[in-house]
Amino acid sequence: MYVAVKGGEAAIANAHRLLAARRRGDANVPGLTLEQIAGQLSLAVDRVMGEGSLYDPELAALAIKQARGDLIEAVFLLRAYRTTLPRFGHSEPMDTGEMLVERRISAIYKDLPGGQLLGPTFDYTHRLLDPVLAGDAPVDAPETSQDSNERVIRVSDILGDEGLIEDDPVTDASLPVADITRAPTEYPMGRDARLQTLARGDEGFLLALAYSTQRGYARSHPFVGEIRIGDVDVEVMIPELGFTVVIGRVKLTECQMVNQFQGSSKVPPQFTRGYGLVFGQAERKAMAMSLCDRALRASELGEDIVAPAQDEEFVLSHCDNVQATGFVEHLKLPHYVDFQAELDLVRRMRAEHFANAARADGETSATDDTKEAAE
Repeated sequence: MYVAVKGGEAAIANAHRLLAARRRGDANVPGLTLEQIAGQLSLAVDRVMGEGSLYDPELAALAIKQARGDLIEAVFLLRAYRTTLPRFGHSEPMDTGEMLVERRISAIYKDLPGGQLLGPTFDYTHRLLDPVLAGDAPVDAPETSQDSNERVIRVSDILGDEGLIEDDPVTDASLPVADITRAPTEYPMGRDARLQTLARGDEGFLLALAYSTQRGYARSHPFVGEIRIGDVDVEVMIPELGFTVVIGRVKLTECQMVNQFQGSSKVPPQFTRGYGLVFGQAERKAMAMSLCDRALRASELGEDIVAPAQDEEFVLSHCDNVQATGFVEHLKLPHYVDFQAELDLVRRMRAEHFANAARADGETSATDDTKEAAE
């Protein structure tokens, strides 16, 4: 806590009281419950869980309420809470191929095993404000269909069976998976650490970088191979039992991006991959992540690094909105001593500047007088 002057603590306490009052709003209006936030602002909750790297809708809803809807502040709160939690172990790798799919689309194949499932999406809405939502009108029950029992095959597997896309990059299974929350950052990063960093990176920042790759600031010609949203089992190995146990389910969004092909004298032409996986329903973030993942594979694929989205250190060191917020917003805190030092320096430099200018004017006048006398 900064207490810059006498009475600072009282001012801070009063600011906290005012913040609490503004957060509550009109006391005559019923307060928001966590169930309302988690149920009706679910996409905001999903974003906070993803960038806060903690899957808990109730805690994310609490963070949003406490932050008055400021999602970056909510992410900060959730991250801070996450650091207090003990870690009991690691889950087994989740198989998104076994996902209980709620939404699944592909932009490159019309007919797919398992079909296209539009699910809950804004894609086909008219983007017109709906005054009905100002009230609490009843909502029609969603349509349901019978399960076809047809396996929802990955689009990348269809391309892979024909050898039309590169093999999925596989890391050495004997090496521990990177943990960016416990190990210091080192460049170049492995792809596991890169994907972790991107998964909790700021959606807006990654979206801007992804957009830049489409506008020519990287070697990118992407197609959405597949986006799928649904629930996936989380399994943990129990050493005493010798087998895995399902401890819960999480909703995930996965994006497989099919990118511009490449080839060489040793490798036939084939498409390359970009990958995105995030908590909840967040397909814009997953798409941006997959485009950035592909751009950051430039060195691996022998491409020239010519664009910001391909610069690993630039992207990964600036995509974290909590770090960015701290570095930018700390400028609001007292910097009286620093500024006084620079103020004194600028005053001395100005005094020297004017003294030198006066001396130069004096020398010029003396020279002119000498010339006139000689003439």
